[in-house]
Amino acid sequence: MSIISWCLTAGFAGLVLLGFPFAIAIALAMTAALILADIEPAFLAQALISGAQQYSLLAIPLFMLAGELMTAGGLSQRLVDLAGTLVRHRTGGLAMVAVLAAVVFSAISGSAPATTAAIGGILIPAMARAGYSPAFAASIAVSAGVLGPLIPPSIAFVIWGIVAEQSIGKLFIAGIVPGLALAVGLLVICWLHARRNKVPKLPRASLAETWKAFHEGKWALASPLVVLGGIYGGVFTPTEAAAVSCLYALIIGLFVERQMKLADLPRLFAAAMRTSGVVCAIIAVSTGFGILVAQEQIAVRFAQWMADSIQEKWLALASLNIAFFLLAAVMDEIAIMVILGPMLIAIGNRFGVDPIHFGAIIVTNVSIGMAAPPIGYCLFIGMAISKLSLGQISRAIWPQILVMLIVLFLTTYIPGFALMLQP
Repeated sequence: MSIISWCLTAGFAGLVLLGFPFAIAIALAMTAALILADIEPAFLAQALISGAQQYSLLAIPLFMLAGELMTAGGLSQRLVDLAGTLVRHRTGGLAMVAVLAAVVFSAISGSAPATTAAIGGILIPAMARAGYSPAFAASIAVSAGVLGPLIPPSIAFVIWGIVAEQSIGKLFIAGIVPGLALAVGLLVICWLHARRNKVPKLPRASLAETWKAFHEGKWALASPLVVLGGIYGGVFTPTEAAAVSCLYALIIGLFVERQMKLADLPRLFAAAMRTSGVVCAIIAVSTGFGILVAQEQIAVRFAQWMADSIQEKWLALASLNIAFFLLAAVMDEIAIMVILGPMLIAIGNRFGVDPIHFGAIIVTNVSIGMAAPPIGYCLFIGMAISKLSLGQISRAIWPQILVMLIVLFLTTYIPGFALMLQP
C-alpha cells in the first residue's frame, strides 16, 4: 500500500485507539493524507460542506427529536400501559410488555438508544419490583432497544441508504421481518426466564381496563400508522416523514396529552441535537474520506483480495458477519457503516449479493452492535437507568445476543427472509 493508504487506514485506527472522537480522527487522517498527496487542504472544507448537504441527512435529527418528544409527551407510557393489559398476566408478562412496547416505539423513533431509554426508564424499575433480577430487567430493555434500527422508520437504514445510494423505502421494508422475528425470540426468552426463576404472574387486566388502555393509547398507536402509511402510500418521503413525526408528537404532547410544556422544548431540542450532531459530523467528514479511499482503490483491492482468498459466497458472508460483530463490539456502529461502506459495498457486489438484501445484513449487524459488550450504546443507557455495572448486564444479555445472531443467520443466508415483503 502507498503512504497515503497507510495514513487513511493505520493512521485513522491509531487515532481511534488513542481516544480521539471518530469525527476528529477521520478529519485528522484525511488532512494528513491530503498533505502527503499534495492536494489543496481546502478539499477538506469542500468535503464537509458536500457531506452535510445531503437531503436525506435531515431525517436523522428529526427522528431523534421525534423520539424525545414522544417520551416527554407521555406516549411511551401509554404504549407500556397498553402492552401491559395484553400480556402482563402471562408467564414473563411484564418483560414481554417491554418487548411489545419497544416494537411500537421503534416505529416512532427509529433509534435504538431512544427506544431503550423510553422503555427502560419505565420498565426496568417495575420489573425489578415484580421479582425479575435487576440484571435481566436491564438486559431485556437493552435488547428491546435493538428493534429500533430494524423496524421502520430506521435511522440506521437512512444512513446505509445514503452510503450505498439505495432506496431508503425498500431498505425500511427489508427490516420488518428480521425485526419482528427478533421480537418473537425476545418474547420466548422472557417466558423461559420467568418460568425458570418462578417470577410471579401479575393479575389479568379486566375488559374495562383493556378498553381504557386502548382508548388512552390511541394517539400513540396512530403515530406509526401516520408515518409509515404516508411513506408507503407515496404521500411523503422518509425525510418528510421524520418532520411529520415531530409535528405529530409536538401537537399530541402539548395539546392532547398535555404532559409536555413549551418550557421543555429547549431541553428536548438540545438532547436531540447532541445525539444527532455526533452522527452527522461523522457522515460529513467521511465524505472526503471516502473519496480518498476510492482514489487509492483500498476498497476495490480489499474486495479483490477477499474474492481471491474466499471462493464461496456463504463463507465470505460468514467472514463478513464475524468481522462486523467483532468491530461492533469495540467501535461506533455508525462509523463502521460510513467509513467501511465503500469496502462493504465492493464485497457485496463482488459476490453478487442483492443490494437491498445486503443492506438488511449490514443493519442487522449494526443493531446487534448496539447491545454488544463492551461499548454498545444501549448497554450504557441500561447501566444509567439500572445503576448496574457493565459486567452485570453483559452476563445477563448473552441469551438475547444468541437470539440476535440466529436472526442475523436467517437474514444472511435466506434472502427471502428479508425480501419477502418487497413489492
